[in-house]
Order: sequence, then structure tokens, then C-alpha cells
Amino acid sequence: MKRLFHLPPFVALAFACAAATPAGAEPAATRLVADKSQVTFVSKQMGVPVEGSFKKFDAQVAFDPKKPEGGSVALQIDTASAGFGVPMSDAELPKQPWFDAAHFPQASFQSSAIRALGDGKFEMTGKLTIKGVARAVTVPVGIVAAGGNYAVATGSFTIQRLDYRVGDGEWTDTSVVANEVLVRFKFTLAGLGPL
Repeated sequence: MKRLFHLPPFVALAFACAAATPAGAEPAATRLVADKSQVTFVSKQMGVPVEGSFKKFDAQVAFDPKKPEGGSVALQIDTASAGFGVPMSDAELPKQPWFDAAHFPQASFQSSAIRALGDGKFEMTGKLTIKGVARAVTVPVGIVAAGGNYAVATGSFTIQRLDYRVGDGEWTDTSVVANEVLVRFKFTLAGLGPL
């Protein structure tokens, strides 16, 4: 049974938040194209990598690639939308030991600083909040033009699930579900300014 419950969704949430922030663009013109975006998370269960994803998320982006220091990004993720595609596991993720979606229906990310690194690469710093626990995170983001009026922001970072109380009680045993979770994201943005 334990191998059916994963912590990665929590990490995915963190990742999604961080990813959406740097990908943003001009305040009034930029929008997240949700059906062409994704937030996935990978953790190890009994030493075996397991991948999951969040199906529902949204972001408000005010970001000019030419002046990133003045940008801001706010991301919200529906914690009940986390899943691995396995019915038994997916039914457990919204429960108290994991995301406790009844009390914490959303995880969020609010950027505090965005820095250009050159060649379409940026570093975003902000606060990631999951299950009422807020921690500072730094996420590397790469942005490339995708034709037409679109751009794609991608990145990945690692979080420790127990920092956010994801996997309480018996699930704090990291020999079953690893503490480290890799979060990967791909955000398609419409209306982003020139890179």
C-alpha cells in the first residue's frame, strides 16, 4: 500500500509555481496557455523513480524579458489535481497525510525577484507555499520563442517534501518515499515580449 502514496505531487506543486513565474511576460498582454503547459514531479518510491503531474493550475504573469527585474509572477495550483494515473494512489493524495486538499486546496508561488542570466535564461526567487508552509525557493528558467505569439518557459528544481509536511505520520519514513522530489515544468505563454 505504501508504494501507492507519493510525495512528488507536493514537489510538483512547488515546481509549477516556480516555473510559471519566470515564464511570464507583459502584465496586460501575457497569459498562460494551460492546455499546452504541464507541471510534473518525480520522486523515488522504494528506490524506483515515479512520475506524476498536476492537472489544474493558473498564473498571473507580468514579465518583460528585456527588463526582468521589474517582473512578477503569481501561481496557484489545485492540490486535489495531483495524480500518478493510478486510481488508488490518486485517491490518497488529496488526503491529510499528503496535500490535505480539504484544508489547503491550493498551493501558491509569489515571485520576489527575477534576474537575467543571458541567452534566454533567468533565475527566479520567491516564496512557495504548500499546506500553509511558506519557504523561499530559487528556480532556473529558460525561455525560447515558439512561433507566432508564443514562447515556452521550461525548468526544473528539487525540493524536500518533508519541509512542507507532505507525507505526515508513517510517510515521514524516507526509505519508503524519498524526501527529495524533482519538479519539472513547461509553460506555454501567449503575448510575451521579445526575448
